[in-house]
Amino acid sequence: MYGVNARPNSEEPPPDLPALGAPLVDTSRGNRVGEFRGVAGDYWSLRPIGGGREWEVEPRHVRPALPIEQLRARTARANARSRGEVL
Repeated sequence: MYGVNARPNSEEPPPDLPALGAPLVDTSRGNRVGEFRGVAGDYWSLRPIGGGREWEVEPRHVRPALPIEQLRARTARANARSRGEVL
C-alpha cells in the first residue's frame, strides 16, 4: 500500500557497527575471539582471527576484544598452523 511504512519507526535504531575486521569477543561462545565480517539480518558475522569458518552472533553478545585476547587468538592460530592443523 502506498504511504504505509514497511518498518514502523518505533523500532530501536541498529547498534553502531564496528569496522570491518575489528577484533570482537563472542561472549555466548565462551569468549571466542573473531573479526567482524558484516551483518546477516539480525546477527553479526564473525570469523576466527587469521581466517576460518564464519559464525553468527547476536550483537548483544559481542564486545571489543582486549589486546591480550587478540594476542592469544593470534598465537593460537600460529601454533595451529605450525602443527599443520590449518593453512
